[in-house]
Amino acid sequence: MSDRNALIELANFVGRSPLAAPDMKVRNKALSGMTERMLPRQKRSVGDLLGVVMALSARTRRMALDPVSVEIDVFAPGGKRALRLNLGQD
Repeated sequence: MSDRNALIELANFVGRSPLAAPDMKVRNKALSGMTERMLPRQKRSVGDLLGVVMALSARTRRMALDPVSVEIDVFAPGGKRALRLNLGQD
């Protein structure tokens, strides 16, 4: 397990989205683009709108989760280790 605290990580999060830009014109342009894509040419369902909300909050949700470590062991037919791959922190 990692000693990192998810809430501290979230508090230190620096937004790189145009919505976090200091210039109001840049923020308005980004909001305008988002709302134009959401405006329906046909009526959207509740599921479509929920999908948009979930996509916008995906990064925040991932940062709140604990880090994951993956270990993959591959064994040869004789039983000896053929490959060991570690992804993540020990």
